[in-house]
Amino acid sequence: MAGHGTEEHPHGADRLCDSGDRVYSRAVRRGRVPRRDAEPVPCLLELALLHPDPDDMDWLVPTAPQEVMTRLLRGMYEEVSASRRRVGSVVSAFERYAGLGAQLSTARSEPEGPAIRVLDGLGRIQAAMDEATEACRTEVLTVQPGGIRREAELSEGLHRATALRGRGVRMRDLYTHVARHGHGLLSYLELMGDAVQARTLDEVTERLILFDRMVAFIPANSERTMALELRHPALVEYLGTVFERLWRLAIPLTAPLPDTGIEGISHREQSIAALLAEGHQDAVIAERLGISVRTCRAHIARLSETLGAVSRTQLGVRIAQTGLDGARGPAVTPPGRGSRTAR
Repeated sequence: MAGHGTEEHPHGADRLCDSGDRVYSRAVRRGRVPRRDAEPVPCLLELALLHPDPDDMDWLVPTAPQEVMTRLLRGMYEEVSASRRRVGSVVSAFERYAGLGAQLSTARSEPEGPAIRVLDGLGRIQAAMDEATEACRTEVLTVQPGGIRREAELSEGLHRATALRGRGVRMRDLYTHVARHGHGLLSYLELMGDAVQARTLDEVTERLILFDRMVAFIPANSERTMALELRHPALVEYLGTVFERLWRLAIPLTAPLPDTGIEGISHREQSIAALLAEGHQDAVIAERLGISVRTCRAHIARLSETLGAVSRTQLGVRIAQTGLDGARGPAVTPPGRGSRTAR
């Protein structure tokens, strides 16, 4: 797209270039346009006049003209004295677009914006998160998958958490058990005090951040360079219910993990055994539990030693015999291989 960027024809959303005007007008009339039609005019994406269709990423849908106008005016009114002339031009420009897409404005009349919005790029995700943080007044619920939280990740969100705490917002975070071993997380929770509660599980869902039970953010791709901003009440309520059920199953960070009841088998090895029994490969197990593949295989080796298994097939049999697969029934004491302290 080199040679067609906004640097060659800088403008705002109130004065579109001729090419942008034609593509946006067509998008408003038809409801969406192919992504390739917007390649010569990246300004439409830069100005958020077009965004990816959640149902088909090869298409772009227009932001409702009234929503665009509201967004622009919000910033302008903060500088009324310097922006009065521009207010008139914005209204004039978007009145024409509003007439082209009457049905679009009806479908998107909610003051909060669209029910599902695709955020393409880390910058847009960060901006949307900052906006939701500023509007939040009661609670934030988060699910944080993966293993030990890096201090850089925790520091990046510290300004947001501090601002929330300053307004009396309560926060609840779910992590995997592995996160308990990170000093950065413990320092973060100590700094936040009673404003944040944390619990852990063997494994959690993908990343989720929920503000005031009104807006939620979830990843839209595996690289987490795209996200979905959800404002549909049914979707947000569903995610809130999922969080509450996981929260009830989770263990407070200050409480020890329960003993497995089997000598020489740690809680983590019990979790690995259950996933092995389901037929998962090492890489999948490692990802779900938030550990490295190397660490996962080391635990499997110790598990095999403790249970007296010399092959994966025999290990599966031993797991079933001892009840480590999660099935109910009397546990069988594994063959003696020397006791180890549970980790």
